[in-house]
Amino acid sequence: MSCVAINRALHAALLKKSGNNFWKCWRSKFERPNKCAEVEGCVSPYIVSQRFADHFSKTFSGNNPDDRVETLKEEYELMRANYSGLPLTDVNIDIELVSRIILELKRGKAIDIDWLSADHLIYSHPILSIILSKMFNLMSSCQYISVRFKFSYVVPFPKIKTYSTKANVTCDDLRAIAIDPIISKVFEYSFLDRFNKYLTSADYQFGFKKKLGCSHAIYTCRNIQCAAKKVIMLYQKHQENCR
Repeated sequence: MSCVAINRALHAALLKKSGNNFWKCWRSKFERPNKCAEVEGCVSPYIVSQRFADHFSKTFSGNNPDDRVETLKEEYELMRANYSGLPLTDVNIDIELVSRIILELKRGKAIDIDWLSADHLIYSHPILSIILSKMFNLMSSCQYISVRFKFSYVVPFPKIKTYSTKANVTCDDLRAIAIDPIISKVFEYSFLDRFNKYLTSADYQFGFKKKLGCSHAIYTCRNIQCAAKKVIMLYQKHQENCR
């Protein structure tokens, strides 16, 4: 890319107030990070990929033995046998909902295992929303999820900023990002839109919840700590007065 083209790209990113595109273009021209050549002393892509597969498979495996999984399954089935919940009346996933979710998908993301991305759905024919809405309604009524929705692939992503300066890294220096099928994401967003009011969690859960995070958890812990200190001080004063 010539200097004139880079200047134009930087200028266009500034006009659009797109910080990601600006710094991406800047790093591609002015920053030359050292590429990692080895992973745990291996340079063969086949051996490295197998190392990643073994490492992440252990990471995603449960700590409990297999018999514990079967025990939990039996407990769940026993509880479900006598369960009677609220009737779900509004379960229709209409065309308007699917179309809105497709348009709200983020573009420029990685393709899934079926070589599809959000761009394919966004720029496809409008009839796709009709087909997907009918398929999602059939899946809901039949209580069946496509086996293809369970397949995804894992991409290693560096944890630390100094990753680019290291010639040899370990599997622990990278974290795994799973790329799910894009159609399964559309189904999940449609399902959440219809059943979000039934999917509640405890008030003291701060992780994996919208508009909540570590800062809220830290604030709550500090408030509890301050309240505990006040209670202890009042108790000590009460003990002194009793004496």
